[in-house]
Amino acid sequence: MSTYYQPPKYPASDFPSMQPDAEALPVVVVGAGPVGMAVALGLAQRGIPVTILEAADQVSFGSRAICISRHSLEAAARLGFGAELEKIVLPWVGGRSFYRDQQVLHFRMPQREFDVRPPMINVSQSEYEQIVVDTIEQNPLITLHWQASIAGILRGDDEVTLEVDTAFGKRHLRAAWVVAADGGRSRMRELAGLRLEGTNYEGRYVIADIHWESDLPAERMVWFDPPSNPGSTIIMHKQPKNIWRIDYQLDPSEDAEIETQEDAIRARIAKHLDWLQNDLPWTLEWHGFYSARALALREFTHDRILFAGDAAHLVPIFGVRGLNSGMEDAETLAWQLAAVVHGNADAALLQAYSIERHDAWEQNVANAGKSTLIMSPGTHGYRTTRDAVLALAVGRPEFGELINPRQSSATHARLSPLTWPVAEGLTGVLPGDPVEDRRVRVVTADGSTASSLNVVRGTGFAVVGFGLDADGSAALAAATSDLAAALAPESVRAVAVGGTAADGVTVLDAPDLAEALGATAGEAFVIRPDGLLLCRVPVAELSGVAAALRAGTAPEGPAVPARPAQVLTDDEQRRENVWLGLSDALDQVDPSDREGFLVRLALQLGSQAGHREFEEAIAAATDTSPVRTEELAPQA
Repeated sequence: MSTYYQPPKYPASDFPSMQPDAEALPVVVVGAGPVGMAVALGLAQRGIPVTILEAADQVSFGSRAICISRHSLEAAARLGFGAELEKIVLPWVGGRSFYRDQQVLHFRMPQREFDVRPPMINVSQSEYEQIVVDTIEQNPLITLHWQASIAGILRGDDEVTLEVDTAFGKRHLRAAWVVAADGGRSRMRELAGLRLEGTNYEGRYVIADIHWESDLPAERMVWFDPPSNPGSTIIMHKQPKNIWRIDYQLDPSEDAEIETQEDAIRARIAKHLDWLQNDLPWTLEWHGFYSARALALREFTHDRILFAGDAAHLVPIFGVRGLNSGMEDAETLAWQLAAVVHGNADAALLQAYSIERHDAWEQNVANAGKSTLIMSPGTHGYRTTRDAVLALAVGRPEFGELINPRQSSATHARLSPLTWPVAEGLTGVLPGDPVEDRRVRVVTADGSTASSLNVVRGTGFAVVGFGLDADGSAALAAATSDLAAALAPESVRAVAVGGTAADGVTVLDAPDLAEALGATAGEAFVIRPDGLLLCRVPVAELSGVAAALRAGTAPEGPAVPARPAQVLTDDEQRRENVWLGLSDALDQVDPSDREGFLVRLALQLGSQAGHREFEEAIAAATDTSPVRTEELAPQA
């Protein structure tokens, strides 16, 4: 019997239209999805009342975005619902990919002794959202209205008027700021006359949740061209409560309207589970449909309307960057908007949000786009090379790295106008980079106690000094106090790693932290509320931080060097370049001359290799004997 979570429905709540002479609400958030609610929690945490409008009468149903990254779990902890979330999740650390019935990749994400949380967890988005709703209901500064859809907007210089359709008729709300977090089909985006720009990929996937009490491991499993569904790609993820998420690709010739009917979905899933030698009963709980898109607004800030999450940008599902990038949006927007609302910063600070998060979208697309070219190659060239890579990977594991899903990781803000310059040649964690949470020990009068860097630094800014003497610790405490006064009510904490203690400074016993961050004695790291490094400067130079934040721009100086989207070895980079270059070349060459092109290419490359190496390459390209479609897929 299924134990799948059924979200409750919420009755509509009436609210009176605001009178013309009434003061506008500080912030209205449109959309009670994970991103909108996270923004609301972040603002309320900073003392700002928030009204949320949601068109639906319950949280979303079905798994949807099931994979939550370590970085998003850190954000959930800072926003106050992490502990409840972590009670129900299913952690995982890696996955396997198969070509037909042969394993061609086994990847693992980093899980180190100092990590506080697993690299990734699975949980249904409906359960995730319900935990956030429960948290919001306990917060007196947040009002959530269900069954309240946006019918119109009127923008002024100092406020936005929203026309809202409710169960009690039309209502009007005036807000100083509106956060549009109403999803990929954003009504706010439509009413504002804005369009997403970018790439629509050809791949179409049916997605389904089934209740199935299988003992297969909790890992990402992918089959390319499985005997159960030849020509297709199938993805499986285990969730809590014996719910399995299954995604499978439709052939371009298949009618999506027919293939998304329940009987067709059950037949397709049954065929794959039978191939896995399943003899356990299962039930279909939920299903949906997905096509890969990499689209974004040019700007996320439009006067007094601020876009976040899928309303601002869409990324392909592969690598699970949708909800995770949306949580980054929420944390960044919350502290920056709060600074503007409280009068601690000029509205120009919000332009930094737009620049940072658009660049983060580009970072995500750089990785997700490559994963999509493997999962859903849309051209002859990329289909040909993808299939060749899979066949080679059966006997040559190094080619399997091209199939790596490039799982979501925290993005950086090195290009942000807030990011401080650095001296040439500086190494370690640089301004704009995420600062990982780590296990640390806090020095107390009785010794030390176990904690983590995120717990110590709190929900706001942290100023972390390294190897400070007594004068340095006193200067750190004074600079932190000045920053706290300038940013009130934002939390600002002073932390010292080693060195001499001072009043108001938390001292850590963390001898490996300075090395991990690349810090030197006498340096101070200023960490933003969203976990990114704002600057690293000598303690004596901390006095300029508040002024820079207030102006929404960092001091002038050498830019922080570009950060690679993905760290690859020379050999991995070479194979990736060959894959991408050959794919593009096959798409550009005359179709009637593709075989001739490949022969000419092989002759040129073969003439640059030794005889033995060339013979071995021919043998590897010719041999497909390891691919045995008659056997069943491995069960682990």
